[in-house]
Amino acid sequence: MNKFFIAVVGLLTVLVVGCNQLTQYSVTEQEINQALAKRNNYAKDLGLPGLADAHIVLSNLTSQIGRQEPNKVTLNGDANVNLTSIFGNQQATLKLTLKALPTFNKEQGAIYLQDMEVVNVEVLPQKMESVMKTITPYLNQSLKAYFNQQPAYVLSEDRSKGEALAKQYAKGIEVKPGEIVIPFVE
Repeated sequence: MNKFFIAVVGLLTVLVVGCNQLTQYSVTEQEINQALAKRNNYAKDLGLPGLADAHIVLSNLTSQIGRQEPNKVTLNGDANVNLTSIFGNQQATLKLTLKALPTFNKEQGAIYLQDMEVVNVEVLPQKMESVMKTITPYLNQSLKAYFNQQPAYVLSEDRSKGEALAKQYAKGIEVKPGEIVIPFVE
């Protein structure tokens, strides 16, 4: 009797997990991080030409999905800044924390990080902090525009059957800790 009960529970578990794969597809933090590493091409020149120019390159992006704030994605990364001004050339690294709202574009089969916002900046070396504070609002606006236009993850029909199904039958997204779930049914 006990073995029969364990077998029935095991069979039901397999059925539920199997049916779950037929009703949704999940994109994990690791998959988002790999896509960001491959697709992130943020490099921008900000400032006043001839007076002060900052060339900024974003790198080392990592995501945390739904962990720090429900329905939000938190990104951590570095912004390497080369500043050219009438006072000479200087370099700094900004350790950034960004937050965004993930959205799904069904036509493109793409997950976007909308309304990106810089929520924390650590400046290295610290002596550059006052200069970088003047650049941060422009960087914030530029990052928001960039991530509104560039997808963080694009579903591919070539990668897996699950992604092909998600691209065809997606009904939106749900943010859960560690993953973005794309349900196929409402």
